[in-house]
Amino acid sequence: MKITVLVGGVGGARFLLGVQHLLGLGQFAGGDSKHELTAIVNVGDDAWMHGVRICPDLDTCMYTLGGGVDPERGWGHRNETWHAKDELAAYGVQPDWFGLGDRDLATHLVRTQMLRAGYPLSQVTEALCKRWSPGARLLPVTDDRSETHVVVTDPGPGDQAGVRHAIHFQEWWVRYRAQIPSHSFAFVGAEQATAAPGVTDAIADADVVLLAPSNPVVSIGPILQIPGIRGALRSTKAPVIGYSPIIDGKPLRGMADECLSIIGVESTSQAVGQHFGARSGTGILDGWLVHEGDDADIEGVQVRAVPLLMTDPATTAEMVRAGLDLAGVAL
Repeated sequence: MKITVLVGGVGGARFLLGVQHLLGLGQFAGGDSKHELTAIVNVGDDAWMHGVRICPDLDTCMYTLGGGVDPERGWGHRNETWHAKDELAAYGVQPDWFGLGDRDLATHLVRTQMLRAGYPLSQVTEALCKRWSPGARLLPVTDDRSETHVVVTDPGPGDQAGVRHAIHFQEWWVRYRAQIPSHSFAFVGAEQATAAPGVTDAIADADVVLLAPSNPVVSIGPILQIPGIRGALRSTKAPVIGYSPIIDGKPLRGMADECLSIIGVESTSQAVGQHFGARSGTGILDGWLVHEGDDADIEGVQVRAVPLLMTDPATTAEMVRAGLDLAGVAL
């Protein structure tokens, strides 16, 4: 079985653990598995901070699958310390709203060295994964710059107060917690970007493609902005199955409701499914899984209600199994 997952964020990384649990990969390997898992990972959150290149979603997937993620936060290293962050604050270095953990900083330093030496992000990621052995192939969706920015009204104070301008997604997300007047998303560089090596092949050659229950706007959305990705999803012979991130009328994490509101989509499983659309029309979905007790009517898309709370890898594995059943494929 070859499973390809489009993924971003903490929830997406936890979903990958469920796929591994079902397939017997990574931390759950009991022998030689013939199954393959490829994750196509969002890079829209990537940013330069304090002179280093930070790739939050790639690192969260790598640490989670490699057994090194902080279990409480869901991101960064377990047993992290923050001495570098404290020293930067003592120097008054900006931005002061973004914290780099000491262990995490090592990853960013290695990545930055390799990028500046001319290695593309996909090769850098492959090299970093040798330290973590994630049990999956982690592919950045593109090696090119493609950053998510948000058009906001400047909250002030100062001469720019009340003026619309774009800020990096990280500033909007971490500094302002998505709680300032916001108007639209801009995917800077996406139109000129190309899919990283192996990405479209992973979609074309898969037995099934899954859309993790990640934020549909700022995790899955930036992946779909890269030229060639949407076309690959529409042309693959593999069924494309999505998971709703909406549970009991709201997203569990990630402020997806604020993101959806900005693009004019309601925070319902039906609205998000319609946003992605059916492959029989102009969209990308063949199937759509919603949480038990929820429903959705999306023309051209098979919808099934199952438990979608990712309480642990074993429970998440049953979500994945339900997706394979909906796709009509069996292990």
